Amino acid sequence: MKKLITTLTALTAVTAFNTYAQSPDENLNESGIYVGGNYGYLRVEGEDEFDDDKDVWQGVLGYKFNSYIALEGSYIDFGDYGNNVAGASTDGYTAALKGIVPIVGGLSAYAKLGQLWSETDYRLAGATTTEDDESVFVGAGLSFAVTPQFLINAEYVVYDTELDADQVADDLEDTNFETDLKQASLGVEYRF
Repeated sequence: MKKLITTLTALTAVTAFNTYAQSPDENLNESGIYVGGNYGYLRVEGEDEFDDDKDVWQGVLGYKFNSYIALEGSYIDFGDYGNNVAGASTDGYTAALKGIVPIVGGLSAYAKLGQLWSETDYRLAGATTTEDDESVFVGAGLSFAVTPQFLINAEYVVYDTELDADQVADDLEDTNFETDLKQASLGVEYRF
């Protein structure tokens, strides 16, 4: 009798999981607003001797047009980097076009291309200055739907702090693609 109950319980669980694993695709194809947040690792590599590894926080707001395209904006806090004598603190806003490819069940892959508008506060031996910048970025990631509204994301984004969208449009051949900020993060997303 115990084997029968165990077998029935296992079959019920497998059937329920299989039913859910197929159903999120329908809901995930719908358009709509989503919000989310990411926490991750930031590698700062630059010519200004501020090479450092830091945590990064990001808040996300997006709109999914269909199964394959979304427009996404975010606020990013890159934190402080440097040392006691010289350092910097950077935060900014982004806008990106996000391409999505549903794979199976609730699993999707995506890629982003966008622009970062940032502000960096530099400090050197007690003196401070602020500099605004524009940067192009690219990223890619995987997304898994835990439920049709709640998703978990893992992504990698590369910010080129020497390059802005106007430079790319003006003359691609003479553009410097040296990258200074690399972000790997985990996040959550809620779709309304």
